[in-house]
Amino acid sequence: MNIKSKLPKVGTTIFTVMSALANKHKAINLSQGFPNYDCDPALKALVNHYIQKGYNQYAPMAGVLDLRKMLAEKNENLYGRKINPETEITITAGATQAIFTAIAAFVSPGDEVVIIEPAYDSYRPAIEVCGGLPRAYELKGPDYAINWSDLRKLVNIRTRMIIINTPHNPTGTILTEADMLQLQEMTKDSDTIILSDEVYEHLIFDGEQHQSVQRFPALYERSLATYSFGKTFHATGWKIGYCIGPEYLMAEFRKVHQFNVFCVNHPFQQAIAIYLKDPQKYLSLNSFYQEKRDLFLETIKNSRFKPLHSKGTYFQLLDYSAISDSKDTEFAKWMTREQGVASIPVSVFYTASSEEKVIRICFAKTEELLREAGALMSGM
Repeated sequence: MNIKSKLPKVGTTIFTVMSALANKHKAINLSQGFPNYDCDPALKALVNHYIQKGYNQYAPMAGVLDLRKMLAEKNENLYGRKINPETEITITAGATQAIFTAIAAFVSPGDEVVIIEPAYDSYRPAIEVCGGLPRAYELKGPDYAINWSDLRKLVNIRTRMIIINTPHNPTGTILTEADMLQLQEMTKDSDTIILSDEVYEHLIFDGEQHQSVQRFPALYERSLATYSFGKTFHATGWKIGYCIGPEYLMAEFRKVHQFNVFCVNHPFQQAIAIYLKDPQKYLSLNSFYQEKRDLFLETIKNSRFKPLHSKGTYFQLLDYSAISDSKDTEFAKWMTREQGVASIPVSVFYTASSEEKVIRICFAKTEELLREAGALMSGM
């Protein structure tokens, strides 16, 4: 058959490559972004409870209302915004499905979408499948900060959407209040939609505050924000998240959502609605992950790696330029084979070639594994 691929440049991802290499060489895998520990037994017990009670048929298309009510309460307490749970929240099959759905709902062939690179690898393919034209703004190390005057040059009348991500994967940077105000000013009186990827909202360190689009009234009115229970509650395999946005945007979002997945697993939603009643289940995550970050950095302090400060997420960037002149993809493979620790080269998060000597590691691991990995890296 003569098939024209919509994604002709997509092949095996670096995550698959590095994990396979780690398995082959029995290396410690700090490459892929998921924990190596289980979620709370109390949450699993709640899921089992609702399975046994028979909540095993379709949930409402927009999500279980009790869960949406809990999320509305949570978000008002955190960000000071009153959210209508019936019209402004949709439960999704993970944040990636929410991101794809938002792009599919609003991006038409020929529309331009600004992405900020290095970027989560699902953004560009989702835009291209919908016929959109990605326009990449490149962050540069070591601070990976946005120069808003330069980003503004990419924005024009054809810009349908700007995708932001805070805290940011892979750099671990965060957008400040000043950043959000710049974005709000830049997009006022336009038809540009903001897609805000906020899956690491509770993983932010050193006393910093998460700047959600929900904090900024004029920005929220043109935004869809996506979140992940999998990232928050150490259960990435559950693939459950949600999207928040004003009613007139959410109505269009749901038109696509209902024909994409229609609804999300029912007993999990019931369980999470109960679990969220204790705010400490998510408010304690900042200190939980900061301790892991600090532990890992302590274990490699005598190495020649230069850590680039992680303000959020569960990722840490390491500058290896004092160790090797190799391209980051080759260095990451060498470190897996020869040093027994797998990482991700940051260049894969860019469209254009990047010459920065930087790798990303995931510290969402047990203390024992972090100490073991740090010991292997400390001699480098």
